[in-house]
Amino acid sequence: MTNFVFQNETKIIFGKGTEKDVGKELIAHSAKKVLFHYGGGSIKRTGLYDTVVKSLKDAGVEYVELGGVKPNPRLSLVHEGIKRCRDEGVDFILAVGGGSVIDSAKAIAAGVPYEGDVWDFYDNKGVIKDAMPLATILTLPAAGSETSPATVITNMHGGESGDEQIKRGTGSGLLRPRFSILNPELTFTLPKYQTAAGITDMMAHIMERYFTQERHVDLTDHLCEGAMKSIIKNAERVMEDPKDYDARAEIMWAGTIAHNDILGTGRSEDWGTHMIEHELSAIYDITHGAGLAIIFPAWIRYNFNEYPEKIMQFFHRIFDVEAEFDKPEYMLNEGIRRLKEFYKSIGMPTSLKDEGIEDDRFEEMAEKCVVFGPVGNFKKMHKEDVIEVYKLAKE
Repeated sequence: MTNFVFQNETKIIFGKGTEKDVGKELIAHSAKKVLFHYGGGSIKRTGLYDTVVKSLKDAGVEYVELGGVKPNPRLSLVHEGIKRCRDEGVDFILAVGGGSVIDSAKAIAAGVPYEGDVWDFYDNKGVIKDAMPLATILTLPAAGSETSPATVITNMHGGESGDEQIKRGTGSGLLRPRFSILNPELTFTLPKYQTAAGITDMMAHIMERYFTQERHVDLTDHLCEGAMKSIIKNAERVMEDPKDYDARAEIMWAGTIAHNDILGTGRSEDWGTHMIEHELSAIYDITHGAGLAIIFPAWIRYNFNEYPEKIMQFFHRIFDVEAEFDKPEYMLNEGIRRLKEFYKSIGMPTSLKDEGIEDDRFEEMAEKCVVFGPVGNFKKMHKEDVIEVYKLAKE
């Protein structure tokens, strides 16, 4: 194993009705005035909005609202949030929603104490040295942002011309939430498509760590495999019965474990697939999880010869492909078939054709993907490599 430091200070409050205590928890973290940050109208339709407001008022916590977060969260709303926090004297941020809301909140948290434009952090022009404290109430298990140090934002007016759609990420331990409330009941009303996209996203977070060149990582191999097998098993149950609390709980906790860094200890992580997908969702605004379902099988096929034993092990242990290691081509083709069948079974696309995406912007996306250099660690992916992955993802 490689040397590593593991530290995750996010307090997890898990279970039924836990969102009702958010006010008390904020007081315990010395919050006096919070930015209540959320997405569209779903938290109002489900009653979660009223629950949060009551909890804040009962605890004597002042709050300022900022809704309107969209999937692939926008830089423009982040700028608005930064200004609101400064103008209103906010000292804490509460993000109520899924990964997009939490990522937006993290960007605001980093931007408030920073004198320059927060986009500097995403454009490799600055390092996060300070940030406001934040907490989350998770409503969509997917991104794992509720305990991670990472944030991804879309700039709709990026590039030198100011008319490019650019999606980039950054991160800092300062952006880990102080606490995160996870109540599986809050996911009962999620549309099946959002549930499936979240499942695909958390699977991808594990796969980005699983596909490593380190040879002696048996413990984390099995931890990754156990998490993935549990996700696949409970994905079927959730699709059949969206109000199956036990299945929802398994999925919600798996999404956190997938991205709280424990599964990557002692091994180099890849993240090439995420970088390749970011360009896809930046331009076509497709759901991140759906984009990953399209890109990952193509990435696996393209990189198979880099470490075929690892990929064959993945297909054997996760998708029960027969252990015919002397027939690598068979295991690769059958494994990809079964991976795609899993995605299809939960309603995810598996090709660019499924989303009506043509090949006319492959070169543009590849150039943006490697703007700071090659991506990934399993194999260093240059522009021409990224283009080939897009080609393999066509059908």
